[in-house]
Amino acid sequence: MKNYTNILYWIAMAGLLLWFAYSKGWILANFESIDAKQAISLLEDDDNVTLLDVRTIGEYKEGHLRDATLIPVQALADNLGMLKQDRNKKILVYCRTGSRSVSASRILEENGFTPLNIKGGIIQLMGAGVEIVK
Repeated sequence: MKNYTNILYWIAMAGLLLWFAYSKGWILANFESIDAKQAISLLEDDDNVTLLDVRTIGEYKEGHLRDATLIPVQALADNLGMLKQDRNKKILVYCRTGSRSVSASRILEENGFTPLNIKGGIIQLMGAGVEIVK
């Protein structure tokens, strides 16, 4: 019985590790993740980029990046039409810390968009000196 319990424990731990890696976009991600400095550089130098904020309305009102489109991740699948003009652009996706943006990037990629997930979210962007507007 003890060996059976140990095996179940390790299977559960492996499942938890795989889930965590998947939720962070480290595995099975068909999109690219970039850091805050790369995102800022793209925003400054590339006209073929759209900025998507997938946080809540309240978080957006507290401060967001200039020219960001807000579509909370929970509403993204139902509101992809808001981005139809951006289908041929890279879409920089951010949230607070980079977790919800992974989920949003998966939705975008599955629907024919080219998302670039910003690792570390708006927290890393602010640390890199990006301008926040209200």
